[in-house]
Amino acid sequence: MQIDKQTIIDLLRQRGQEDQAQQADAELPDQVDHERDAGLLEKFGINPQDLLGKITGGGIPGLS
Repeated sequence: MQIDKQTIIDLLRQRGQEDQAQQADAELPDQVDHERDAGLLEKFGINPQDLLGKITGGGIPGLS
Protein backbone atom coordinates (compact mmCIF):
# COMPACT_ATOMS: atom_id res chain seq x y z
CA MET A 1 0.00 0.00 0.00
CA GLN A 2 1.31 3.43 -0.95
CA ILE A 3 1.16 6.16 1.70
CA ASP A 4 1.88 9.80 1.04
CA LYS A 5 5.06 10.92 2.80
CA GLN A 6 3.27 13.95 4.23
CA THR A 7 0.87 11.66 6.10
CA ILE A 8 3.80 10.09 7.93
CA ILE A 9 5.37 13.48 8.64
CA ASP A 10 2.05 14.74 10.03
CA LEU A 11 1.77 11.65 12.24
CA LEU A 12 5.24 12.23 13.67
CA ARG A 13 4.42 15.88 14.33
CA GLN A 14 1.18 14.90 16.09
CA ARG A 15 3.31 12.74 18.37
CA GLY A 16 5.57 15.71 19.11
CA GLN A 17 8.48 14.21 17.19
CA GLU A 18 9.48 17.27 15.18
CA ASP A 19 13.12 16.19 14.73
CA GLN A 20 12.06 12.83 13.36
CA ALA A 21 9.47 14.51 11.13
CA GLN A 22 12.19 16.67 9.59
CA GLN A 23 14.45 13.67 9.13
CA ALA A 24 11.60 11.67 7.57
CA ASP A 25 10.93 14.54 5.18
CA ALA A 26 14.54 14.34 3.99
CA GLU A 27 14.80 10.54 3.81
CA LEU A 28 11.45 9.09 2.79
CA PRO A 29 10.32 8.85 -0.83
CA ASP A 30 7.23 10.87 -1.82
CA GLN A 31 5.17 7.69 -1.84
CA VAL A 32 6.04 5.26 0.94
CA ASP A 33 5.27 1.58 0.56
CA HIS A 34 4.52 0.11 3.99
CA GLU A 35 6.28 -3.15 3.07
CA ARG A 36 9.17 -1.92 0.93
CA ASP A 37 10.01 0.94 3.29
CA ALA A 38 9.31 -0.90 6.56
CA GLY A 39 12.91 -0.43 7.74
CA LEU A 40 12.75 3.32 7.23
CA LEU A 41 9.41 3.56 9.00
CA GLU A 42 10.74 1.60 11.97
CA LYS A 43 13.72 3.94 12.07
CA PHE A 44 11.24 6.70 12.88
CA GLY A 45 9.44 4.62 15.49
CA ILE A 46 6.53 3.71 13.26
CA ASN A 47 5.37 0.10 13.08
CA PRO A 48 4.31 -0.41 9.45
CA GLN A 49 1.37 -2.66 10.41
CA ASP A 50 0.16 -0.19 13.05
CA LEU A 51 0.40 2.61 10.49
CA LEU A 52 -1.61 0.60 8.01
CA GLY A 53 -4.26 -0.08 10.63
CA LYS A 54 -4.54 3.59 11.53
CA ILE A 55 -4.90 4.59 7.91
CA THR A 56 -7.46 1.98 6.95
CA GLY A 57 -9.38 2.17 10.23
CA GLY A 58 -9.05 5.85 11.00
CA GLY A 59 -9.51 7.41 7.62
CA ILE A 60 -6.13 9.16 7.61
CA PRO A 61 -5.75 11.06 4.30
CA GLY A 62 -2.77 10.42 2.03
CA LEU A 63 -3.62 6.91 1.00
CA SER A 64 -3.38 5.82 -2.62
